[in-house]
Amino acid sequence: MTANTPQITLNNGVTIPALGLGVFQSPPEETAGAVETALHAGYRHVDTAAAYFNEREVGEGLRRSGLDRDEVFLETKVWINDYGYEATRPAFDKSAGKLGVETIDLLILHQPMPSRFDLTVQAYKGLESLLADGKVRAIGVSNFMPEHLMRLVAETDVVPAVNQIEVHPYFQQTAVQDANTKHGIVSQAWSPIGGITFYPGWGGDDRRSTLDDPTIREIAERHGRTPAQVMLRWHLDQGRQAIPKSTNPARIAENLDVLGFELAAEELAAIDALHTGVRGGPDPESITLAEHGAEIPEA
Repeated sequence: MTANTPQITLNNGVTIPALGLGVFQSPPEETAGAVETALHAGYRHVDTAAAYFNEREVGEGLRRSGLDRDEVFLETKVWINDYGYEATRPAFDKSAGKLGVETIDLLILHQPMPSRFDLTVQAYKGLESLLADGKVRAIGVSNFMPEHLMRLVAETDVVPAVNQIEVHPYFQQTAVQDANTKHGIVSQAWSPIGGITFYPGWGGDDRRSTLDDPTIREIAERHGRTPAQVMLRWHLDQGRQAIPKSTNPARIAENLDVLGFELAAEELAAIDALHTGVRGGPDPESITLAEHGAEIPEA
């Protein structure tokens, strides 16, 4: 890992860089180049998912970078079609095969799927067995609300290391973050620079980008930084891990260059006050196999 990137220690002692590269909605033809660019810029964490259909390109970017496998923290997610103990273990083989690796640093469940939470629990038990077998170094979840975490922790043995959730100044999910903290789970922010990643059919036509927010712009000007850098610093100063997404080389470098300043308490509070309660992405309660099922191809 690079010495310049702060590390966050997970609840099983494994460390993860505080900033990583996200590749959601990155076209496969652009993903390998973005990953290679990011790794050359100093990133040491890449987050992907089976349902992004670009794991193969993430692996290609890693190989092109010339870095040793143990220098890069790879994270991916199991999609709901592969939930259930007997299906989730082979889901590891699909992802590892596409990534071109033997072990995955962090493997998480992509959605809580409350309509079939029995399958979710069995899927997580599959992750536990992969952890016990040394196939993965840490396991976790994504988009789990407090009630989902409570039930999962009650029915399984290994507390998730990470809960990856939508967090940005306009949608902060403090109740979920508090639940994560209570259980010793790291909050990992997807869409950490709110307003860049838009989901078709969600959020309406009145969505605002945090990049244009006057409060954030004023703080950025005060520090001689960009609004994106201020938002990423906000995450780091509050103890979250963040995975900004970009395929633009200049923005990839800019998003990592957030280590030379800190936000004052009143600046953090001013950003906290921007919460609107409006999601940018889908409500986790709405994700079902019937509506959102997608077959994940073999490696």
